[in-house]
Amino acid sequence: MKFSTNAVHAGNEPNLKDGGFGDVIVPIHLSTTFARSKVDKPTAGLEYSRSGNPTRGALEKNLANLEHAKFAYAFSSGLAAITNILLSLKKGDHVISIDDVYGGTRRLFTRVFQDFGLEFTFADFATGKDIEKYIRKNTKMVWVESPTNPLMKIIDIASVSTAAKKYNLLTVVDNTFASPYFQKPLDLGADIVIHSMTKYIGGHSTSVAGAIMINNASLAEKIKFLQNAVGAILSPFDSFMILNGIKTLSLRMEKHQENAFKVIEFLQKNSKVRKIYFPGLPSHKGYDIAKKQMSGFSGMLSFELNTNLKSSVRFLESLKLISVAESLGVVESLIEHPASMTHASVPPEERKKIGLSDGLIRLSVGIEDTEDLIDDLSQALKKI
Repeated sequence: MKFSTNAVHAGNEPNLKDGGFGDVIVPIHLSTTFARSKVDKPTAGLEYSRSGNPTRGALEKNLANLEHAKFAYAFSSGLAAITNILLSLKKGDHVISIDDVYGGTRRLFTRVFQDFGLEFTFADFATGKDIEKYIRKNTKMVWVESPTNPLMKIIDIASVSTAAKKYNLLTVVDNTFASPYFQKPLDLGADIVIHSMTKYIGGHSTSVAGAIMINNASLAEKIKFLQNAVGAILSPFDSFMILNGIKTLSLRMEKHQENAFKVIEFLQKNSKVRKIYFPGLPSHKGYDIAKKQMSGFSGMLSFELNTNLKSSVRFLESLKLISVAESLGVVESLIEHPASMTHASVPPEERKKIGLSDGLIRLSVGIEDTEDLIDDLSQALKKI
């Protein structure tokens, strides 16, 4: 089946047998534990909701279909998913990460796991050839975002994955910005794909959730063990909410992208906008790679204003329709100032090093009428 059909039906098949009720929508299974008639045989393989839950299981089946994965695991947040991946490593292991990784990810790396003996190098790389100079004897993993957050860099996932395999390294790709609708990293050779499902997959600002998708059976078994042992699982209610959000993912992604192109066309004509970061622009450094590995460019963009920090804040606080808020990839348009918000935990000298200026604005274009979004941006730009 194709993407939109899978989004609606995978994991949601009505149970018309074995006493099922034929639910068209998977119900919320709130039970924390499951009775069994035989001591050594869990009913339907279910023991305790941390270990497995029918609603979460339906979501995980759906996610595996969308990302062309054999295995999928749902977690209580995107950072919980990242935590479980890092817990598969050991003290002394080294990770190479893209330099402008999401601020929360960098914080988890440097202020939590570094204290437990993991080592991290933040590097500016786009291809497999670029990462070779950062590989050490203890390197175990390459951490990729593509597009990156917030500078929209594009990484050649196939090239990086090929180089990583040469050195027996795992390639992890955070696919949150593209969504599985526009990009499938496992098909490009990645070993692990993660998502903050709070964003495009859920799409409605109602549930915080994360996911890991894998094809390798032994690696999947390790993540499954950690999901159960660590316990950062997604609740049945949030699993239900995410499943319902997924049903409209393809429709939403097309509208997000359509609106993004129209907003960019407006911004390109405004003299107060110095630079636009969007992989769908031919002028973007990673445009050719993006065209090769993505089927679309999503609805995320960043832009720099020809102004100082004070005026950038005035612009944001003058918006009336677009909400100044963290998060992204949802039906309502959200805008934020990375240096003050999502990447505030990144030291100023590091922000400067990776090119994250005080004038940078990140915009998640929603599915509203584009004319209304442009009118709001226009009136706010006039205030600076």
